[in-house]
Amino acid sequence: MKLLGFISAAFLICCAYFTNAQNQGSVWCFGDSALVDFSDTANIITGSSMVKSRGSCASIADSSGNLLFYVSYDPTVIIAGTDPVKAYNSNHQVMANGDSMKGGGWYNEITIVPFPDSDSLYYIFNIGVTLDYGLYYSIVDMSANGGLGEVIQKNVQLHNYKSADGLTAIKHGNGRDWWVINRRWNNINNTFYKYLITSSGVSDSIPQNIGFATYHGFSRIQFSNKGNKMIAYTLAGTLELYDFDRCTGQLSNLQTIYTENPQLFLRNFWGACFSPNDSLLYITSIPQLSTDTSRLYQFDLTATNIAASGDTLWQTQFNETMGFLKLAPDGKIYLATNYYQYYPYQDTMYNNTNMYLSTINSPNSLGSACDLQTYSFYLGGKRTYVGLPNNPDYTLSAMSGSPCDTLTNLTPNPFPLERGAELFVTYIASWQKLFVNAQHLKGKNITLTLYDVTGKLIYNTARVLSPSGVGGSAGGYFTQDINCSALAKGMYIVSLQTEKERLVNKFVVE
Repeated sequence: MKLLGFISAAFLICCAYFTNAQNQGSVWCFGDSALVDFSDTANIITGSSMVKSRGSCASIADSSGNLLFYVSYDPTVIIAGTDPVKAYNSNHQVMANGDSMKGGGWYNEITIVPFPDSDSLYYIFNIGVTLDYGLYYSIVDMSANGGLGEVIQKNVQLHNYKSADGLTAIKHGNGRDWWVINRRWNNINNTFYKYLITSSGVSDSIPQNIGFATYHGFSRIQFSNKGNKMIAYTLAGTLELYDFDRCTGQLSNLQTIYTENPQLFLRNFWGACFSPNDSLLYITSIPQLSTDTSRLYQFDLTATNIAASGDTLWQTQFNETMGFLKLAPDGKIYLATNYYQYYPYQDTMYNNTNMYLSTINSPNSLGSACDLQTYSFYLGGKRTYVGLPNNPDYTLSAMSGSPCDTLTNLTPNPFPLERGAELFVTYIASWQKLFVNAQHLKGKNITLTLYDVTGKLIYNTARVLSPSGVGGSAGGYFTQDINCSALAKGMYIVSLQTEKERLVNKFVVE
């Protein structure tokens, strides 16, 4: 009876978590100021956002479908790889401390993950594809500033290698924790890097080598709606189908649909989406040559020969570039199309191509029965590029009947046995700025000090951690940006002292 009671309690907790997640992905902010609210699928609403992004963007709502915040790269700077990322609150203003987050200006470089076991904390994960190196995260506390939120950790670096444009997240099999997955592209590799997100924090990377070894920056992944399948694809034509174990994070049973041919660029795969019942895959291609056009393909994943099942549903005009596809809460798949691959648009460029999304109304049906309606969903006077929000499936529930939990069958153990206070320092040379972050601090009186290697005092500040605001008491968080433009080349020591502990780290100005 005790065991039955425990299982019943666990089931109720998972059900409550699933219910709270139902509407978290219902508000999309993307393109040129576009906003679409799917929280009432019988009355879909269009609005306006601060996003002016050809791609990278993410947004999250509360359990009732009310927008909490969204993230995109700075719309005032358009040079790919140098754009600081910003978080915007529900009033469409830059969130407190929500500027100057590391990231780039490409397509799938940002995602938002709820903090397990918290109803107010959220992770923002960012990668850089070109000039920006590494995977970073920041943390948002939505209990601050009267519910408008505040960034309480910023630019914590998890790795420093160049990442492929395919950052993705999926819920763990226990229905509470998360996996964040990406690939590197500064060498030829077939490695998927997986990070486990629990209430203890972010794990070290858990790499797995599987599939075709590629050297391609546009290398992306897409999970099925049940979470047990994953598609990996590249602009150079790779298309692979895997089984995915949400408990262990392991990929297996590779089916190669197409192999990569970087010399020919025959397929130029760009965006992909599973049908609601996971039997079909929709995938777009983009033009490689000025005389080429975009195509939308449908593949039957139940077919003996998946490649042979490919059906071209739509081929655009030469000035219409298909982009990403996304399954919406109304059960339809929406497709974004860019006009002439322009970014940013000129003020006069308003037309059917960029003022509408295309809609697949019956995406579980084969061929023309899927009811593709091109340029059918009006964005209320706003415009789209090729991107749509890189929001994971917040509604994915725990695996039915599975006993898995976070630390089951993971090798090596991704977390230390006891998570004590941690000090992270990230120096971004191109910005000449140092980001200091600390977690799990004990005490409230903080002194941050910066020295050179001779012991000379360079910087000093003191602060009292308050229950709200930057460095709020939840988790003992502290964050501080320091302008380092006046520093000479060399090594520097960072000291963070409370009345109960002292943490030390270092960084190098080159």
